[in-house]
Amino acid sequence: MRKIFIVFSILFASCAFRLSAQTLPVGTAGLEDYYRRLQLIGKLDSSISFTQRPLTLSGVNDVFNPDSIDNNQKWTNVKPIYFAKGLGEFGLLPVTWQQQFNSHHPYGWNDGGMIPAKGYQTMLSAGFFAKFGPLSIQLRPEYVYAANDSFKSFGDGRSDADLIAYYGDYNYIDAPEGFGTAAYSKISWGQSSIRLTFGPVSFGLSNENLWWGPGMQNSIMMSNNAAGFKHLTLNTIRPIRTYIGSFEAQVIGGKLEGSKLSPLARTTSSTGADLFTDKGDDWRYLSALNISYQPKWVPGLFVGFTRSFLTYHNELNSFSDYFPLFLPYQKVNINTGLGETTNRDQRTSFYTRWLFQKAKAEVYFEYGLNDNSYNLRDFLGSPEHSRAYLLGLTKMVSLTRKDEFIRVNAEVTQLSQTVDYLTREAGSYYYHNPILEGYTNMGEVLGAGIGSGGNLQSLDVSWVKGLKQIGFTFDRYEHNMDFAKNAGFITLNGQSRRWVDLAFGAKGTWNYKNLLFNVKLQGIQSLNYQWVLKDFEPGKFYIPHNDVFNFHGELGVSYRF
Repeated sequence: MRKIFIVFSILFASCAFRLSAQTLPVGTAGLEDYYRRLQLIGKLDSSISFTQRPLTLSGVNDVFNPDSIDNNQKWTNVKPIYFAKGLGEFGLLPVTWQQQFNSHHPYGWNDGGMIPAKGYQTMLSAGFFAKFGPLSIQLRPEYVYAANDSFKSFGDGRSDADLIAYYGDYNYIDAPEGFGTAAYSKISWGQSSIRLTFGPVSFGLSNENLWWGPGMQNSIMMSNNAAGFKHLTLNTIRPIRTYIGSFEAQVIGGKLEGSKLSPLARTTSSTGADLFTDKGDDWRYLSALNISYQPKWVPGLFVGFTRSFLTYHNELNSFSDYFPLFLPYQKVNINTGLGETTNRDQRTSFYTRWLFQKAKAEVYFEYGLNDNSYNLRDFLGSPEHSRAYLLGLTKMVSLTRKDEFIRVNAEVTQLSQTVDYLTREAGSYYYHNPILEGYTNMGEVLGAGIGSGGNLQSLDVSWVKGLKQIGFTFDRYEHNMDFAKNAGFITLNGQSRRWVDLAFGAKGTWNYKNLLFNVKLQGIQSLNYQWVLKDFEPGKFYIPHNDVFNFHGELGVSYRF
């Protein structure tokens, strides 16, 4: 507690200043969605792709306060400090307090430094921004506390065969079911960075969360599902306009760490045999690239691709190990057809987003590959091998009152294997030999929060006006279908054994003076929780006794100076 007090005492000691403009961190409740809606209705630069975040919005005076009101209506309205004849600037970032609660078992994703946990959990963040000439420093640490209550585990009452099947899958990814058995508490660098910026290009060291691609509920390659990680970054902060169109890009080299936790609390069979394969202490180096292009001749269209490589730190021996991003895609062109000699894992995705401002709508798509093809013939013969995809659309419907809309968003994410596995097994998404932790940081997937083998269908219908939003959501979430298939958990004696969550929810965002509130309440019916089928009844496909109910709640507030 002393550390917490010292960190936040320093941050609050300078509460006499406000920032005039700043980068908007990934996951900022209410504001990210607000700016995307603003673009749909033609009130924000249409050349911004929203496929590379965090956002830096040029031309927006203060990204945290778009709802500027009369100064007399605010509790505080302090100004940023400028010094050195305008070359320097200093100001505070909002103080943000996010909370969530799960009544039965862990649920939820895209929550940054928070962990999958049952019970109460909270995250507190605050910070400041300072710059002098091209140098800028953003300090925004995060403190997370989770009660981390116990819940019914997959390992409870399971046979050795079930446990062996589980570890046979989850020994190849760092995705623990729970984060220990005691309360969880951690202070991290959060959304902090130090940068040198020249025109539209910025270089620096960052711990910020990243989001790549057009998705809103999920991203195949990079999201804020896991905690932010330390990385060097070279990126654009606004679209670079050229004769053929505009470009946005980011290249990173980062350090990913493991949770050092086993997939289940139970690590041995009934005979005492060890089931967990220890992943060692070596950290992983992530090299990744994201490029987005908007053709000059097709307004509103964005196309892009991402590529990433994972290598253990102790195998970084040459320049190409640190920067493998431009290696050939096809294995036939690597090492005279023998493939990689370095133990590393790679994946890629291609995406598009098409913005129709006149229709106040957008459609978007992302197609990812967990393993590259041997050659072009291999890809054309089975393009669905090791693939994942994401498809979504958003439409804003004008209401009779000015600046009021009904916003509808639908999105589908499919990570489970296709029927191609009948001829060639691809393994689950986000892991692939020889990286035993998979595409994770601190025990959580860097990409889609639904995890390996998961599938999600989402619908969101909301009333919106400015920052204010009230709506309803429905999610259908299939848990790790690849593991369920391999373990024989799809059916039992002809009975459905899939673990499927049906989540109905209400959500809202509301601004009042300096405060910005966000809330989400979900009732989740988990069918066949943990792939358990009990009370077998011959002749019945669906048995209602295999369900559990989980309440998921989120409540947050930000104070904007």
